[in-house]
Amino acid sequence: MFFLQILIVLLLVVAAVTTLVVQSRSDRFQGAKDRSVAAAEAFAHSPGLVDVLRSPHPSAVLQPLTEDARKRGGVDFIVVMNRQGIRYTHPKPQEIGKHFVGTIKPSLHGHVTIESVHGPLGNEVQAVVPVTDAHGAVVGLVSSGLKVRRVSSAVDRQLPLVLGAGAAALAVATAGSALANRRLRRQTHGLGPAEMTRMYEHHDAVLHAVREGVVIVDADQRVMLANDEARRLLGLDPNVEGRPVADLGLAPRATELLTSGRVATDEVLPVGDRLLAVNNRPTDRGGGPPGSVATLRDSTELLALAGKAESAQSRLRLLYEASVAIGTTLDVQRTAEELTGVAVGWFAEYVTVDLAEPVLSGEEPPSRSFRGEAPELRRVALAGIRENHPLYGAGESHRFPTTTPMATGFVTGESVLITDVRAADDWRAQDPERFELVVNHGCRSLITVPLQARGVMMGVANFWRTRERPPFEEGDLSLAEEMAARAAVCIDNARRYTREHAMAVTLQHSLLPRGLPEQNALDLAHRYLPAQTGVGGDWFDVIPLPGARVALVIGDVVGHGLHAAAMMGRLRTAVQNFSTLDLPPDELLSHLDELVNRIDQEAVVADEDAVVAGATCLYAIYDPAGGVCSFSRAGHLLPAIVHPDGTVQFPELPSGPPLGLGGLPFEAVDLRLPEGSSIVLYTDGLVEDRTRDIDSGMRTLATSLGHPGRTPQETCEAVLGALLPDRQRDDIALLVARTRLLEPDHIAEWDVPSDPAAVADARAKISQQLTRWDLDESAFTTELILSELITNAIRYATGPIRVRLLYDRTLICEVSDTSSTSPHLRYAADEDEGGRGLFLVSQLAQRWGTRYTPEGKIIWAEQGIGGPLL
Repeated sequence: MFFLQILIVLLLVVAAVTTLVVQSRSDRFQGAKDRSVAAAEAFAHSPGLVDVLRSPHPSAVLQPLTEDARKRGGVDFIVVMNRQGIRYTHPKPQEIGKHFVGTIKPSLHGHVTIESVHGPLGNEVQAVVPVTDAHGAVVGLVSSGLKVRRVSSAVDRQLPLVLGAGAAALAVATAGSALANRRLRRQTHGLGPAEMTRMYEHHDAVLHAVREGVVIVDADQRVMLANDEARRLLGLDPNVEGRPVADLGLAPRATELLTSGRVATDEVLPVGDRLLAVNNRPTDRGGGPPGSVATLRDSTELLALAGKAESAQSRLRLLYEASVAIGTTLDVQRTAEELTGVAVGWFAEYVTVDLAEPVLSGEEPPSRSFRGEAPELRRVALAGIRENHPLYGAGESHRFPTTTPMATGFVTGESVLITDVRAADDWRAQDPERFELVVNHGCRSLITVPLQARGVMMGVANFWRTRERPPFEEGDLSLAEEMAARAAVCIDNARRYTREHAMAVTLQHSLLPRGLPEQNALDLAHRYLPAQTGVGGDWFDVIPLPGARVALVIGDVVGHGLHAAAMMGRLRTAVQNFSTLDLPPDELLSHLDELVNRIDQEAVVADEDAVVAGATCLYAIYDPAGGVCSFSRAGHLLPAIVHPDGTVQFPELPSGPPLGLGGLPFEAVDLRLPEGSSIVLYTDGLVEDRTRDIDSGMRTLATSLGHPGRTPQETCEAVLGALLPDRQRDDIALLVARTRLLEPDHIAEWDVPSDPAAVADARAKISQQLTRWDLDESAFTTELILSELITNAIRYATGPIRVRLLYDRTLICEVSDTSSTSPHLRYAADEDEGGRGLFLVSQLAQRWGTRYTPEGKIIWAEQGIGGPLL
């Protein structure tokens, strides 16, 4: 900067000297011209000159006169010549008679000619003036000239003074520049011109690029600076600098704030349709110039950005709520209702979910079988801000017309955004009645999103907005798709679970009793409720036994799923098979426990876990002839005995280990029950769940059972009403049996001596008893059967022999003895004398068999009443 200033001063001095020299040269030339013209004009107009020119010897007369005039006029020469340019006079006599050096033609026409030539005397400025007679005719010419250098002597004397003044000015400028440069470097902290330039350019670019307006006002309330953002926010002209703030046309409040110089912090200032946040500070606090600087921010745009951010946050919050609220259950309809519940209100005024019929039963809709037409759908969920609406109600089945957005979304598998429903002309044309109802209700905008997962199209979700809210936009479409995608996956999971659960329940029901057998010993009622979250291994059974007895069975395989259901079926089949042996309850459970042990061992050999450990069972046999019920249990819950007066008792039965553990024997307990008592068998799902312990459940069960006079069906309803949980997570099996007693006159028994002769007497008693029962048509068959059974007992058994007849749904003949040897059916050869008795019994009776008692055995035969002989 310093050298630049010195160079500028030097250039100024040089320019001044050069200008002076040029000016002086111009002045010398002008002076020489003026003196030449004056001398020539004066001599050309001298009196008598014309006559001398016409005389014979003009040179002799004119030569002395021109030399005298030349000397007096201060010119270098005065030359008189004729029209041909021949000199008559010249300072050098030898030049007389020669041609004039210069231009004479213009002067011959009466003009004065001035020119610079190189003549005999050197470089000269000469003037040629015409000499005219009284008639104006040119008769001769006069030329006068002067060397230019003769005029420059004064300027040459002034040139040293000019150069000295320039040198002095240069010295003063150098000293001043040095001082200014020193102070400038101190003020700029040593930054050079390049750095200062870059800093200024950077500051200027930043000042005009920031999204914050800056206005600097001086002490005279004039705008010193306003950046681009300030001009945009305040609506200022580009050339606003230097103008008074009051002349900018701003609102009074804005003008007052910018000119007041007061401190303002984030003061909201309305300017047109904008709200500006203004900060104002004075500039003279740190020793700066008086004035103020104001910064302006457009809070309108900030509010808009804040609104967008809040909208985005609300959408994220809605997605989070949807991810938490949708899919809490494995129920198709409940999942659809969760989607509508999340989206209604905040996102849309009405939300509906329509699913294909197969989805509700757990099946997949036929893939792309609709051929451009949406299949019949069922509206499984609907939520809205008002009850009165023109939309299909929940539970209704419908088929959307082909051109509707709903059908388009289902067929194409792509979402459909209808910003203005009134513009959907295709929909209006195909379904005008429904379309007008929707539009007249105020429905303004629609988003239809298909519900599909794993490539399975299950239905559509529809989101409606009314005129009370802005229409849907592209951002809303992505949000709706996110929610629908979440719901579709959950609905598909629920659908698959529904299908698998239905299959498991079907399997489970196929393994349970399809109906209760006909018998007269008990009045029966039962309930079986599979778990909502998966089938289990609970089961019950009612098995008729010989002698009008009935076996009651209830059991539970720990765990859930198809494996538990299949294992339950195996155990139920095993119990039925073991019951044909007519075993006591404790022995039957021992056989069942051994079977479970074998199954577990097979699992171990197959390198699998033991899957049956934890199964429980309770087996009871009720005999209506004496009202005695024999119980034995393998880890199962105690039965409840409800006496005719309503008293509830949980008898203390020995608790054997669960099936499959082995090592401990099972015990049986006989209880004599009054007629009309109820035996209640149940599984743990009835009395225990996550919100209730088993002791509380047993107390509630006792309370619900303690009402006399109820039928078994009424008892089942009362128990389930009191104990059924809201969310059933385990199977529930309940069996209620009210006891009956066989009529005393339908029982006949007597002892038979161990003598073959007593057979005839027994036959007579049998005939008499059957006559009293009006069964004379069965007398012959019964006598033959009992004769064979009594004869075998007398021949092969020891001890007392006893005969009993039971008249129930069938006629039952029993012969008991103290022997533990069971007879076997065989075919006798032609030459054998015996061996045909049991063959005849098997042919005459419907069933026959042997059961063992603590005292021996009983051989029994059962025959239909009024049936044919064979």
